[in-house]
Amino acid sequence: MDKVVSMNPEIPDPMRQNQPPTAEVQALIALYNAQRYAEVESQANRLLEQFPDAALVWKLLGAALQAQRKDALPALQNAVRLLPNDAELHNSLGMAMQERGKLEVALDCYRNARRLDPRFVDAHYNIGNVQSELGRLEAAVANYINALKLKPSAMIYSNLGAALQELGRIGEALTSCQRALKLDPSLTVVRSNLLGMLSSTSSGTAAQRLEEAREYGRAVSQKVGVPFTAWQCEESPQRLRVGLVSCDLRNHPVGYFLESLLANLDPARVELIAYPTDSNIDALTARIKPHFAKWRPLHALNDADAARTIHADGVHVLLDLSGHTEQNRLPIFAWKPAPVQASWLGYFATTGVAEMDYLLADETGVPDEQRQYFTEKIWYLPDTRLCFSAPEHDLPVAALPALNNGHITFGCFQRLTKVGSDVLAAWAKILGALPNARLRWQCKQLGDPTVAAKFVTRLQQHGIDPARVTMLGEVSREAYLNAHAEVDVILDTFPFPGGTTTCEALWMGVPTLTLAGDTLLARQGASLLNVTGLEEWIATTEAEYISKAVTLAGDLSKLADLRAGLRERVRLSPLFDAPRFARSFETALWGMWQAGTPQSSRK
Repeated sequence: MDKVVSMNPEIPDPMRQNQPPTAEVQALIALYNAQRYAEVESQANRLLEQFPDAALVWKLLGAALQAQRKDALPALQNAVRLLPNDAELHNSLGMAMQERGKLEVALDCYRNARRLDPRFVDAHYNIGNVQSELGRLEAAVANYINALKLKPSAMIYSNLGAALQELGRIGEALTSCQRALKLDPSLTVVRSNLLGMLSSTSSGTAAQRLEEAREYGRAVSQKVGVPFTAWQCEESPQRLRVGLVSCDLRNHPVGYFLESLLANLDPARVELIAYPTDSNIDALTARIKPHFAKWRPLHALNDADAARTIHADGVHVLLDLSGHTEQNRLPIFAWKPAPVQASWLGYFATTGVAEMDYLLADETGVPDEQRQYFTEKIWYLPDTRLCFSAPEHDLPVAALPALNNGHITFGCFQRLTKVGSDVLAAWAKILGALPNARLRWQCKQLGDPTVAAKFVTRLQQHGIDPARVTMLGEVSREAYLNAHAEVDVILDTFPFPGGTTTCEALWMGVPTLTLAGDTLLARQGASLLNVTGLEEWIATTEAEYISKAVTLAGDLSKLADLRAGLRERVRLSPLFDAPRFARSFETALWGMWQAGTPQSSRK
């Protein structure tokens, strides 16, 4: 709760039993309004020992704990019990539940807040946030719009934009983010959201996207003031201390690409420190955590304190794995807490942060002529910028389904965000040339009946018969991998192709047809297929993409042979060869360190 806590007119009379003196409660409110949260916590706990039913004290304690990013749930539950008609409290309780991942409970709390005060903007906004997290995107959009009707807000416009993007309504999403910036141009998180959208679409020119990124970099630098210019890392290390900043050290595409690399790095050459920026942990977190010498969560720290923590750890090379994706902490890098800083893995464009020294790429992803569109210096890894970890599920490669079905089944596992009109138009031409072919599409958004119904209309508008398209919602990762047994060929999206999905499909014996564009992101599919020796599956124009889909799908014998040997083929390629990639990665880390910072600046 970042607002002033209001005095509730129904506060129990202090003359009644178990209520503290009004003067002490008012003093507590004054401390809270002065943002002296630690003092509020201490004084509230003292008062509650004597007055355990002091409702407003419980409320203030909960608010102070939330402001310090501490566990506020018990305090807020007590406050709600004593003040059941306080909309603000129900909203705060919802925030605590949401942070714990109890989304349906949080939704009920926010709805209670809205019921008690229908004009409470935060309640509408937070309902939208939870609905968005649950994949109920149409409902999320409706609640964001309701909140904006009550009070225009930059953050509400920004989150509305994110939900619209997930629905594939890119034009509306960009407009929403631009409206957010008009309301508050200082909000760097909104600029970051806008950059994430721009990088995944063909909106604007490369030069315009670069300038927008530089604008973000200037904005965060202004907030920092003076970054570090001297560091505490060892000047001539025997091994490099490398920090990884990410909110995705878990079951997430970033985690899937990290796991095998971490297991194969030489601890005599590299010491790892994890800086997770999110409190969520899972089975993958547990598997990778032992590979780190230190595990230092940053989610409870502001950017300045997080930067000081990293600086104090004496890190030589600091890696950002998020870029402008959700929950990133790029502003930390503007403090320059490490002498060498690099962007890698989770984002496919320039960060725009002047203090970010390098971006790790491969030559297919960033050809020489594209380097001008990065504020970072491109550091090339040999073979590939990515190394995928084989799925933990031991699943066999199924036989080519077309041999039994008598028709080709194209597959897509991408979210709607990636499917614009150009993609649907190309797929319509492919299906038109192959009248017996079908399309199997599975993603989280299609699990929402409202979204699926609207998407049927989009298919019809592009001349695709919905009867030829099987639409499915999200399932477990194991079930998703098994679903490749029903697919003959993956049709990649463009200009935002698959990455994790392409690697997983290759592992399950299913080739992906990709269209190489002119950005790092748009060339991701080409990088993956090139390094696995599948150059035949890379198109350079939409016409070639359509032609290749028809031709490659027409030779079932060749498809069946490719499928039978594809897993072994990619397993032996650099894309899955973790020991080989680890040596290349270590060499890159040492190379950046040796080239990155003048020796006289290291202290």
